[in-house]
Amino acid sequence: MSYSVGQVAAFAHVTVRTLHHYDEIGLLSPSGRSHAGHRRYDDADLDRLQQILFYRELGFPLDQVAALLDDPDADPQEHLRHQHELLTTRIAELQKMAEAVEHAMEAKKMGINLTPEEKFEVFGDNDPEQYAEEVEQRWGDTEAYRESQRRTARYTKADWQRMQDQNADWGARYQALMEEGEPPTGDRAMDLAEEHRQQINTWFYECTHEFHRCLADMYVSDERFTAFYDAMRPGMAEHLRSAIHANADRHA
Repeated sequence: MSYSVGQVAAFAHVTVRTLHHYDEIGLLSPSGRSHAGHRRYDDADLDRLQQILFYRELGFPLDQVAALLDDPDADPQEHLRHQHELLTTRIAELQKMAEAVEHAMEAKKMGINLTPEEKFEVFGDNDPEQYAEEVEQRWGDTEAYRESQRRTARYTKADWQRMQDQNADWGARYQALMEEGEPPTGDRAMDLAEEHRQQINTWFYECTHEFHRCLADMYVSDERFTAFYDAMRPGMAEHLRSAIHANADRHA
């Protein structure tokens, strides 16, 4: 059985444009074409797309994903074991993804073919690629963007894992201070705002206090960033914005 690019995009909760991009760079080329020349994806293509999106969700850049998937010494079952090991170390809200990998592992072992919907339900409505092009369009000509690209291209799997662990720890501590009623102008909130800035310095690019202010404003003005932080704790985006501004003021 084969599927159109539109059907696959719907199964995987990605855009048709994302699938076209994967085809153009050779990461996921459909196995067939219709009589009219349209892309047609088979079950093996869906399996590969599932693997791609798992690795993307874990933070791997596309070139590393391609290298992992095209490794002649690796097999699909090994990929699933590897992904399961990584996923089980992630923070609690990603537990659903770990369970999906376990499901896929068991299905492979027992010879069960998952439906297209089952293969991609773990990602919900999240497309790991959905902001990448927008980021490049908005900031691609800045030194900060170029520096971020240079640094992340060198990161190993262990580096990405350390970053995820640091982010999870920071998030848990910020949620805790909000639960305790700490105001955004309090020392603890400002200290965590400064730690947030330093993490950007460490992992991506030099983030000045003034640039940090701009990011903080975007966390509130852009509903996608607001949803990300407010998913950790309602009101967190606004609280963090105020803490970042207060921290920048005290360093002025």
